[in-house]
Amino acid sequence: MIFMLAGTSDARALALDIKNEGLQLLTTVVTENAATEMTKAGIPVHVGRLPADEMIHLIQTNEANVVVDASHPFAEEASKNAMEAAKQLGLPYIRYERESQSFDYEKLTVVSSYKEAAKIAATKKGVVMLTTGSKTLQVFTEELLDKPDIRLLARMLPRLDNMEKCEQLGFPQKNIIAIQGPFSKEFDQALYKQYGVTLMITKESGKVGSVDEKVEAAKELGIEIIMIARPKMDYGVSFSEFSPIIKLLKKGARSHGL
Repeated sequence: MIFMLAGTSDARALALDIKNEGLQLLTTVVTENAATEMTKAGIPVHVGRLPADEMIHLIQTNEANVVVDASHPFAEEASKNAMEAAKQLGLPYIRYERESQSFDYEKLTVVSSYKEAAKIAATKKGVVMLTTGSKTLQVFTEELLDKPDIRLLARMLPRLDNMEKCEQLGFPQKNIIAIQGPFSKEFDQALYKQYGVTLMITKESGKVGSVDEKVEAAKELGIEIIMIARPKMDYGVSFSEFSPIIKLLKKGARSHGL
């Protein structure tokens, strides 16, 4: 049995490939929407965030022999918990992470944290669009929401918990763009133009996260970009393609009956 952290579209694709190889797996995701996609694909799924001790319990209960971490590049806590669980149980840990990207644009600033991005944005004027999700929204509202020369927009998934968080933080309804991607470059450009965006803040989530479309759209319009770099973590065994992971899992299945 394989215990797999999933949730993103490429993680679901990897899970499906693993299933199609005849290997048993249990996936874990954070949202009901991601769980529904897994269930549709006929893949067993557990819903909810898991601290290391609960992860260990789930792995033991399902008699999993290996941990595959295909969580989002910015799901730092989830990866730490997965590595800790694998370490405590003496199980192999395999990391799948979508390929990283770099961009050549004179108006792009790469930073190492959300806080740093918010601090830099606070020195600007105009319309700032966040495309960084709801999890760290408070970091930006604390720095930017009350700035008289800044209009802060947040583009996020149209989920009830996101809307409730916005309300709790006093985020104006007119500045919420609740929508689910992926989006084309043309769509991003239309959105930037509609709101008169002067600065866009994003994360280096990789091509699957449509970062290149966001960047190219902003670049063509001369919009400034702040990009948050991925967390620096030592994953050990890590791949950015499916095939070597499938190969390892099949080898393990033959040896240990995964």
